[in-house]
Formats: sequence, structure tokens, C-alpha cells
Amino acid sequence: MTFTRTTEYALRALGYMASREGEMLSADQLHAKLKIPKKYLQRLLTDLKRSGLLKSVRGRNGGFILSRRTGDITLAEIVHAVEGTRTRPECFFGFAKCALDVPCAMHDVWIRSQSTVQEALQTTRLADIAGTTFR
Repeated sequence: MTFTRTTEYALRALGYMASREGEMLSADQLHAKLKIPKKYLQRLLTDLKRSGLLKSVRGRNGGFILSRRTGDITLAEIVHAVEGTRTRPECFFGFAKCALDVPCAMHDVWIRSQSTVQEALQTTRLADIAGTTFR
């Protein structure tokens, strides 16, 4: 499983926000700290709000805040919010479809590794990564 740039940014932004749980943060503050392109970040924060992971407050002292406690949000929820649900893992070799009757040489190994990644995402909470890359 490979993650999109959007997912990388979402994990960075929410990981940083988790380290400051309960604090309202503006897009400008997040941009300054994380160096995520500002327009991209603003769109991402809006999408995360729409998915229910963030709440926002407009105005001078407004910004974004996590909608739930960091221990209640899984990384799988974050990935799902920005990438959607994948029904089948991508092929290791990049083929659009891996024939189930004649799978590629990496098919079984790749499926197992994808399952391991999914399990890790489902069992890892936002609290577990809070601030780890932002010290």
C-alpha cells in the first residue's frame, strides 16, 4: 500500500494537532509549522472537517480542532477520510488488475503485507503518533 501525498499531509497535520490536543489551530499556524503548501492545506483541512475528524470555528480567533479525543481516532479513519475505501489492494507490479486464476509472482506476499498494514492502521491511534515528528 502506498499513500498519496494528501494522506501524508493529513497524517502530519493531525499528528501535530494531536500533540496540541484541545488547542484551536489556524491553517496559517499549521502551514508555518508543517511547511505544507497553504492552498493544499486549506483544502485538506476542509475535507477533514467534512469527514468529521475536525471541527472549525470561523473568525479572528478561529481555526481547526480535533472533533474527538486522539485516543478515539485511528490512522485507518484518517486514511479512509482522504483516500476512500479500497476494495482490493493494488497490484505489486502496478497492473490495473491481478488475475485471480493466474496471479502475479508477488500476489500472495503482497496481499499479506497489505493486510498487515491495514491491521496496523486500524490498531494505531492518533494519540500514538502525537507529536512524534514535530519535536
